[in-house]
Amino acid sequence: MPQLRKDPVVGRWVIISTERAKRPTHYEHRKYEPRNGPCPFCKGNEEMTPPEIMAYRPGESSRQSPGWTLRVVPNKFPALMIEGDIDRRGEGVYDLMNGVGAHEVIIETPDHELNMGVLSEKQFEEVLWAYRDRILDLRKDKRFRYVLIFKNQGSEAGATMEHTHSQLIALPIVPRTVTDELVGAQEYYKYKERCIYCDIVRQEIEDKVRVVSENDNFVVICPFASRFPFEAWILPKKHSSYFEHASKQEYVDLSRSLKETLVRLNRSLNNPPFNYIIHSLPFEEMDNGHYHWHIELMPKLTQVAGFEWGTGFYINPVTPEEATRSLLEIAI
Repeated sequence: MPQLRKDPVVGRWVIISTERAKRPTHYEHRKYEPRNGPCPFCKGNEEMTPPEIMAYRPGESSRQSPGWTLRVVPNKFPALMIEGDIDRRGEGVYDLMNGVGAHEVIIETPDHELNMGVLSEKQFEEVLWAYRDRILDLRKDKRFRYVLIFKNQGSEAGATMEHTHSQLIALPIVPRTVTDELVGAQEYYKYKERCIYCDIVRQEIEDKVRVVSENDNFVVICPFASRFPFEAWILPKKHSSYFEHASKQEYVDLSRSLKETLVRLNRSLNNPPFNYIIHSLPFEEMDNGHYHWHIELMPKLTQVAGFEWGTGFYINPVTPEEATRSLLEIAI
C-alpha cells in the first residue's frame, strides 16, 4: 500500500509507492557524449578558462598555470553577471531586478579521470575549505543575500562537463526553498522552543532505522519524507546555522561523512548521477536557534513529471528505510 509522508520542516508531501520500485542494480545511467577537443578543467589547459579567482597551490606555481590541487574560476556561461547594480523595480503587478550575482566553478582536482567518489579525504577537505573561503569572500558584497553551493555529477543530473567540479551562485535574493525551510523551522521553534533539525537528528539516532552513518560531528540519514530514491541528508549533530562557521575538525568529519556516503551510493547504484546542495542561513539573518545548516544529496534515478509539477508532491518508489538498508550492506 502506498504511503503519503509529510516533511516536518516545510510541510511538503511525498508519495512512497513501492509498487513502482526497481532493484538498485536495475538503474541505468546515460554516458557523457564524447568531447571534441581538450578539457579546459584539466591541468595544462588553464588558459582555456576565465582567469582563476582562487587556487590551492602547494608549490610556487603562478596563476593560470599547472601546479594546483583545486581551482576556482568564473563560469564561462554565467547564469548571473557580477557587474552592475541590482535596480529593483516594478512594472505594474510584476517585480523585477537586474540579473546581478556571481557564478563560479570549483574544479575539485586537476585529474580528469577521477570522480568525487574516489577523491581522498584530504581532497574532500580542500573542496569544503574552498566552499567556505568563497562564501566568506562573497558575503562582503552587500548586493548578495545568499550563496548556494551545489554539485551536478552526470549528464542526467545537469552536468555539461565530465571533469568533476561543483558550482556556486551568489544571489541578490533568498531562494524560495530556503525561505520555506526558514519559515517551517521558525514555526516549530515558536511552538516547541527547539530546533526541528536537532529533533530530527536526535530521533533518527535513537530510532536507528534511517541512519546511514555517523561520526562525532555529523549524521547521515535517508530522510523520512524522501523525495527521491536513496536521497540522503548530512546534518551537524551540534546546532549550527552557518556552513561557513564550521570548525577545522568539523570539516574533517564532514569530508569523511560526504566521502563515505558517495562511496556507498556509487557501489550500490553503479555510480549514479546525483546532485547535492548546501543549505545555510542567509547572510542577513542572525545566527539563531531554529535554523540548522545541512547538505541534501539526491541521486538522479527517477524523473520529475506532470504530477510533481502540478501538485508539488513527489513520488518515490523506494522507502527511505529500504534505501538505508541497501546502503548499509555496502562494505567501506
